[in-house]
Order: sequence, then structure tokens, then C-alpha cells
Amino acid sequence: MAGGPQAFPLRCGAFLAAGGLSLGRAQGRAPKGVNGGGFYRFRVGGIQVVVLSDGQSPPGPLLPNWGANPELQEVFRRTLVEHFLDPEATRNNFNPVLLDLGEARLLVDTGRGAGSGGRLLAHLELAGYLPEDITHVFLTHGHPDHIGGLVDGEGRPVFAKAEHLMGRVDLEFWLQNPSPAVQRALVPLKERIRPVEDGEEILPGVRAVASFGHTPGHMSLEATSEGKGFFIFGDAAGHYLLSLRFPQAYLGFDMDKAQVVRTRARLFQKVSEKRSLITAYHFPWPAVGYIRREGEGYAFVPAFFEF
Repeated sequence: MAGGPQAFPLRCGAFLAAGGLSLGRAQGRAPKGVNGGGFYRFRVGGIQVVVLSDGQSPPGPLLPNWGANPELQEVFRRTLVEHFLDPEATRNNFNPVLLDLGEARLLVDTGRGAGSGGRLLAHLELAGYLPEDITHVFLTHGHPDHIGGLVDGEGRPVFAKAEHLMGRVDLEFWLQNPSPAVQRALVPLKERIRPVEDGEEILPGVRAVASFGHTPGHMSLEATSEGKGFFIFGDAAGHYLLSLRFPQAYLGFDMDKAQVVRTRARLFQKVSEKRSLITAYHFPWPAVGYIRREGEGYAFVPAFFEF
């Protein structure tokens, strides 16, 4: 449960008791690249948000993995073609997120890892940060493309100074049912991972939100600052087109398909009614926008890109 030797206090109350955490000035170095070239920086109130690309997959079939309902395969296919997507050759995006709160810098998910084609560390540096700048790492769930960057090729922790956090339900599930990726990246760090619960404020203004179904204990994050909200779905949002347009849709990767359909319905309604800015791990780069009602389902509306 403990973090690294320089981990921050475990509870928000400890921060406030010590005089609070400044949300004023982000602490990253000056970016070395052009905004949008592997990273996208913008502000949500007093929080600097940096969406970081971990790269893309090679083109491959989109169905049935990203829309798995057997009875909807032809409808899915027609919908993809209507939206200029090739069902047989579509790339997948991987988009971790950094929340820079000034004194704390929270990385949400760690990508695939350099040995699996991950670009997170290269793009993190372009955005003006190094691994030692990260104070907290939050894992939405235990799939390889989210935990692969926890350790390097020698099995050493990449974010050695950071406190690591993960939803208790998902952490317990994966430690009891370890995949090869969990054995490589999660198990060696299990003693330094602090389990968190639904609704827990892990940093000032940043709360964990239960979004179970994709995995048994998948967790999203909601950040609020100066009256503005930002919702980080992880994989809870599914596919940016099919999962929103068809309320009954589920992914081949979803472990509890009935539960994840209910989860998506609840979260899509929440962020659309609040008009929250959102990001999702596999949405098209830079994966920032809004979700609005459209007929019986929803639609993703990309935010206007600002250099």
C-alpha cells in the first residue's frame, strides 16, 4: 500500500492540514515540441492537463473487438463506412493523461511500455516532463496497454518517485488472476500500490469514479477546478462512435458486458448533462471533447484544437 520514499501524503486531508496544495502554477519544463505533436496541453481551471500519445497500433480489423454484439455486426459495419472508417484497417490510439496541479503531477495510465512500441516517455519529455517529475500514477485497470509502462526492460519502476494508486477491486482481481503483463509490471510493484475506493479524493479536486464492467473494478477519474470539470474515462467509454451511437453495444474486451452497458449509459448521461470536457483512452487523437445526446444514443464532439 505504501508509495515510494518521496510519495505524497495518502489522504487529501493531509494535504489540507499541511496548508493545502497549490493549483496555481504548473511545474513542467518548457515543452520541446509543438502542441499536438505527441502531446496536447490545455487548462481546466487551475489544472494543466496534458494528453500524451503512447502511439498507435498498426491498421487492423475493427470488428468484432470494438463492437462485439453478434446481431449488430452488419449495422456496425455500415455505420463505420458511413463515417469514413475502414472496418478492415483501422488504427487504435493509446492516450494516457497527465494532470499537473502545481506541486503534484498525476499520470493516469502508463501505456504499453517501450518494449511494446509505447511512445509515452518520448512524448512526456517533449511536453516538458521527465519520469522523476511524476508524483502520482493512477491505473484505471490492469490491461497491458495501461500498465505496460510501469516498469522498464529490466523490471525497474519507471516512475520511481511516484505514489502508485489503483482501484481496490481491480487491483485485487488482477493480483489473484495475473496475466503475463500483470506478472511483469504489476506484481513487482504491488507493495507500493495504494488501493482506492469509489468517490475517494486522491488529490484536491480529483476523485475516483467506479466504472466497472470493462474489467471487474475499472476506475475513471473526475477532476474539478474553478467550476470547470474534466472526466477521464480510461476504457469505460469504449469506441468513440459505436459505443455512443448504440446504447446496447459492448466490446469484445469488456469482461462483464451487461454491466459495462449500464456503466456507459450512466456515465454518458452524467457528462452530457454536466457538459463536462472528457477524454477517453482509445478515442481519436487528441481524444478531447464532449458527449452530447443524439437520438437514442450519444455522439462525441471533438473540442476545438488550440495550439
